[in-house]
Amino acid sequence: MAIIEEVSTPFDDQRPGTSGLRKTVEQFSQPRYLENFIQAIFDTCTELQGGTLVLGGDGRYYSETAIDTILRMAAANGVGRVLVGREGLFSTPAVSATIRRRGAAGGILLTASHNPGGPEGDFGVKYNVANGGPAPEQVTEAIFARSREITGYRIVQAFAAVDLAREGAAEVDGMPVEVIDPVADYRALMAELFDFDALRALFRSGTFTMVFDAMHAVTGPYAKALLEEELGAPAGTVINGEPRPDFAGGHPDPNPIHARDLMERMYRHDAPDFGAASDGDGDRNMIVGRHFFVNPSDSLAVIADHLDTIPGYRGRVTGVARSMPTSRAVVRVAEARGYDHYETPTGWKFFGNLLDAGRVQLCGEESFGTSSDHVREKDGLWAVLAWLSILAGRRESVEAVVRAHWTAYGRDLYSRHDYEGLTKDQGERLMANLRDKLSGLRGTATRPGPRVSDADEFAYTDPVDGHTTSGQGFRLWFDNGARAVLRLSGTGTSGATLRAYLEKWQGDTLKHNDDVQELLADVAEAAREVAEVEAFTGRREPSLVV
Repeated sequence: MAIIEEVSTPFDDQRPGTSGLRKTVEQFSQPRYLENFIQAIFDTCTELQGGTLVLGGDGRYYSETAIDTILRMAAANGVGRVLVGREGLFSTPAVSATIRRRGAAGGILLTASHNPGGPEGDFGVKYNVANGGPAPEQVTEAIFARSREITGYRIVQAFAAVDLAREGAAEVDGMPVEVIDPVADYRALMAELFDFDALRALFRSGTFTMVFDAMHAVTGPYAKALLEEELGAPAGTVINGEPRPDFAGGHPDPNPIHARDLMERMYRHDAPDFGAASDGDGDRNMIVGRHFFVNPSDSLAVIADHLDTIPGYRGRVTGVARSMPTSRAVVRVAEARGYDHYETPTGWKFFGNLLDAGRVQLCGEESFGTSSDHVREKDGLWAVLAWLSILAGRRESVEAVVRAHWTAYGRDLYSRHDYEGLTKDQGERLMANLRDKLSGLRGTATRPGPRVSDADEFAYTDPVDGHTTSGQGFRLWFDNGARAVLRLSGTGTSGATLRAYLEKWQGDTLKHNDDVQELLADVAEAAREVAEVEAFTGRREPSLVV
């Protein structure tokens, strides 16, 4: 087949965010929009020429069209071969695992993570490098720069589409394509890390029950293969397990608001012992006990405290890392156990160098993301297996495990308040105002009572390569020991979301049952006052509280 050189002109909005380029389906389906961005990847990431590319995603609407286009462009741009997931599916952590296990040069993930799907929803493209992790800033900025210079793209003429429903070999204009089981490499990796016999015994005991909500997203096949087939959990343990292009009309974000099916089950009188959910592309997780929600920051800390009891990690845990908005709960564990600990900007790519250098074995973000050095992405099912391992070893309820942790370390009261649906201008003006007044905030009193003891705009210098990343959100410390973080979210496709992260340590076990929002009310009000949220956004209250 002939290679076609199609003439094109640049788009000015193709700068990847913390998790790739995310736009609406309508934007991606514009003529030349997807093609321009994919060409920018191929032009920038020359390691793909003659190398192996892993391709797949969460199965959301527009994926089939995108895979067809990317295969044709890969053939025209000299890619050595492509490994594509059956049905075009590949969870984000599984792509990372396959890149690493098969020595691929990189991977293209088609996902907008936890954002809604369907024709009116969102789509995304993310490039992962040879270590299996998201492309670092230097690479994404180079891709963006190239996207602004594009004058055309290369693609082979139409061909008989690769049958994604069947595993096996195919080709596109002489370029080998292999449709593979997207679960196989990941399943094998999990068996190397966890004691599957102990987990099977947990389910065989007859006294343990669980439910996993796949939210009609990509982890359905993975959860069924691991939990029901491999570990012997009863059929039906995985609910909403069939991936749908529109996630069955749901919002595939595993939090108490959107994972309604799971939360309803976990708060019934006959609730199972353990509940979990994952998101659109399988990299996030939510953990719930019977009538007991586990804050993601607490989940990270509990896993950190037990990681060295899991076979794949025994004797080799030396460090942990958390994103800056994540609570200090995991830091308390690290200090008690003698682990190194690092604070990074939000975005999993910032953990990559620490993991590659062997400085950390566990990483986590407050936004329901947890993982280890087995891949270079956050991994929802891995976190579920880690929790199952903890429960199998302790033979206690989820609530008992968390409360024992609070007794040992104190409780980091924690919440996230989102102000969604702001205009980009509202968000940027609020942040610019904070930046202007930052130097004068120390010592400022607020109406609820706490005084600002310190404030800064977070910047991070990577201890491995020395690269500095600035402008990562504002930190406010108060004289009552509380902390608030304010930043704009980088995961949406339009407008802006202001996120306020609130934290206060509580050592008194008698107050661990008190309402978290009540205990953090003064911190929330102080943060709103300092940031002048109502003045800049017109909002008095957040639209989402997690």
